[in-house]
Amino acid sequence: MRDALLISVLAGTFLMSGGGSAFARDQGPPPDKGSFDSTDCKACHEPAVTKMEQTKHGSLAESCATCHDRTKAMEHSKGRADGLETPGPSLKDMKAKDVNATCLGCHEKGNQEAWASGMHDRRNLACTTCHSIHAFKSTKAQLKTTTDSETCFGCHKAERAMAQRTSHHPVREGKMGCVSCHNPHDGSRPKMLKAESVNELCYTCHAEKRGPFLFEHAPVREDCVSCHQPHGSNHKRLLVQKLPNLCWNCHLTGSGHFGSGDNLSTELGARTAPAGSPSGFPTVNSRFVEKNCKNCHMNIHGSNSPSGAYFIR
Repeated sequence: MRDALLISVLAGTFLMSGGGSAFARDQGPPPDKGSFDSTDCKACHEPAVTKMEQTKHGSLAESCATCHDRTKAMEHSKGRADGLETPGPSLKDMKAKDVNATCLGCHEKGNQEAWASGMHDRRNLACTTCHSIHAFKSTKAQLKTTTDSETCFGCHKAERAMAQRTSHHPVREGKMGCVSCHNPHDGSRPKMLKAESVNELCYTCHAEKRGPFLFEHAPVREDCVSCHQPHGSNHKRLLVQKLPNLCWNCHLTGSGHFGSGDNLSTELGARTAPAGSPSGFPTVNSRFVEKNCKNCHMNIHGSNSPSGAYFIR
C-alpha cells in the first residue's frame, strides 16, 4: 500500500511539473456543453451569416455567440426546433449603451478609444445606427450606406445642403469623405476633427498656407473658417462671402482705396453718391466691377517678400 501511495504522489508531481502535457493533449479540452457556432444559425439565417463570413467578424471564435446573447440564442434555436416562436437574440432589441458595450468589447482601441467623450455617444447613438454586420453596403467599415458621407448626411442635413453648392470639397465626386476630416468615434477634439485644430487639419492638404511667413495675416493664423466654409459655398474658393465684402468685414474704413469698405449708398438705396460725398465715393453700379481686393493683394495668406507688408507680392 505504501508503494502504491508513493507511485501516486510521484505521478502527481510529474503532471504538475508539465511532464503530463502529452497526456493532457491526448485527452483533449473538456467539452463546452453551451457552445455553438454560426452553423447552428445558418440553417435559418443563411443570407446574414454568409455576408458576415466574408468579413473579419466571420473568423471570430464562436462567431454569432461572440456578439449575440448565448442563452437567448440557444433558447431560440431549441424553440425553433420544437416548432415554437422563441424570440431571437437580436441587437435591435437592445439599448444603445448595451449594443455599444458589445462592440467596444473588441473595438476599444485606436479610433474608438475616446468614443464615450463624443457627441454621438451623448446623443445615445448605437454602433448599429451607422454600421451593419450582416447587411452592409460599403467596401470599408461595414456601413449601412455605400459611402461614409451618405451615412453622415442622414443626420447632418445642413452639411448635405452645403455640399451641393457650387464651391465644395470633392465629397460628391467620391475623392474624399466626411471621415477625411472627422473621426466619428473620437470626441477628444472639437467637432470630432482628426487634428488638434481646424488650421492643423487644413494644413495636411494645404501645406503651402502653413507658413511661417515674414508678414502674416492675422485672421489666417487664427482660424481658416474665418473666411472659408469647409462644407460648401456659392462663392469661389469656399469663401463665406463674396469679395470684396469679405475683406470689408475687417477693413471697413478709410484705406484711401476706391470703394474701400463703404456701403452707405447701398444701405440708403441710393444709386449715386449723396451730395457732399468725398471724391471717388462709390455707387451701387461701380462697387463690384473688377474691384476684387485680390487683384492686388494676391498673397493674402502671408508673404515672405521684403516689400510684402500688404500682401501684394
